[in-house]
Amino acid sequence: MCGRYTFIAPAPVIEQRFDAKFTESAPTTYNAAPSQRLPIITNTAPGQIQLLNWGLVPGWSKDPASGPKPINARAETLAEKPSFRQLLERRRCLVLADSFFEWQATPAGKVPHRILLRDEQPFAFAGLWDEWLDRSTGELHPTFTIITTEPNALMAKIHNRMPVILPTRAAEKAWLDDGLSLTAHQQLLQPYDAAAMQEYIISKRVNSPANNDPEVLAAA
Repeated sequence: MCGRYTFIAPAPVIEQRFDAKFTESAPTTYNAAPSQRLPIITNTAPGQIQLLNWGLVPGWSKDPASGPKPINARAETLAEKPSFRQLLERRRCLVLADSFFEWQATPAGKVPHRILLRDEQPFAFAGLWDEWLDRSTGELHPTFTIITTEPNALMAKIHNRMPVILPTRAAEKAWLDDGLSLTAHQQLLQPYDAAAMQEYIISKRVNSPANNDPEVLAAA
């Protein structure tokens, strides 16, 4: 599960890191949550950083208001589910972030952790995206979901899943490359190196998306 993350790096840093330009002003969020418009890079526009709503609404959905809007997709079963398989083949994206949150179940209740790279640099989750057409207005509604996989040694102490973080710039480019096979794309969906990550416990302020400030990141 990956249900909350941060995007706080300055826009110029992100544009240089991912060799892409924002199409509109970038949000700074200490507590990104589902349904919000957040920055991604799609395989069809690799030079642009676009803001899409988090929570996938498939193009074939008849009624997005009542249908599921998955925020995560399991790497192991993408090719088995027709809807996800089609997106794996033709609509992949980078979800830009610099840390994420996960809740550890303990006898005293759920304890939130912040997880980030050891060098504290921005990174990209592997994601899928799609567009839903509102036939009554002709308006397109693009959305995305984050792919998850088995936990590495660091994450296994906290949760039984973790988001797929693409490990190198080459892997990010490969994920967006339409010329690669479905198998090649699937092989990129591996747990990140635990030795290159760090984590610490934070306060339960993160539980509410309304709390969106630097204090969310403070160690508990």
